[in-house]
Amino acid sequence: MSVAQFKDLCVDVSCPSAMVAFWGRVLGLTSPADNPNVLVGDVPQKTIWMCQVPETKAVKNRVHLDVQTGAIADLLREGATVQEPATDEQHWTVMEDPEGGEFCGFVRDTVPAYRLLELVVDSVDPEAQARWWSGVAGGDFSSRPGRPYYWLENVPGLPFPYWVFVPVPEPKSVKNRIHWDVTAPALQPVLDAGATLLRPKDDEIGWHVCADPEGNEFCVFLPPAEES
Repeated sequence: MSVAQFKDLCVDVSCPSAMVAFWGRVLGLTSPADNPNVLVGDVPQKTIWMCQVPETKAVKNRVHLDVQTGAIADLLREGATVQEPATDEQHWTVMEDPEGGEFCGFVRDTVPAYRLLELVVDSVDPEAQARWWSGVAGGDFSSRPGRPYYWLENVPGLPFPYWVFVPVPEPKSVKNRIHWDVTAPALQPVLDAGATLLRPKDDEIGWHVCADPEGNEFCVFLPPAEES
């Protein structure tokens, strides 16, 4: 049984207004007038917070988004740049957002209004990571024979189809610029599952900052009764 449920995404940025405008157009989300630094959709789980931070991107993002598009040219017009074009073997284009954050564009004949396809996490041990998150947040663990990546489907609350874990040789070295939040009835079961508490809720933040077994940050939000 899962001990937490996906809540939303957060992206560290230097200029929230520019990144809200870019990602809103790319993903098909909007920004409410009373909170210009957040993107929202038709369900709360599609929310993406643009969190201003002083540090700029220094290394390849360990967590990135894959998006659906009618044409790569559409993404270029929005302000993206091509890092690595698609090939016969690689059916996606590696791109960068206006602040240099990597994402991948998948061309589709039919593009839905909400265009986030999957969340991709670099992992030293992608199978272990996928199984761990399946145990924490639920969903069906999936793999393909002969392929080194693993993914989750049917994750409760996840507003996009896939949560993917791909192999990389290098361990995590800096704070991720994209992270996800979860809700949970209680914090201890998340910790008992193997998460590390990095920062407990305090007078400045209303959530608990944790890390998964490979150090990926995520925030745990508890019901008010559990926080008292």
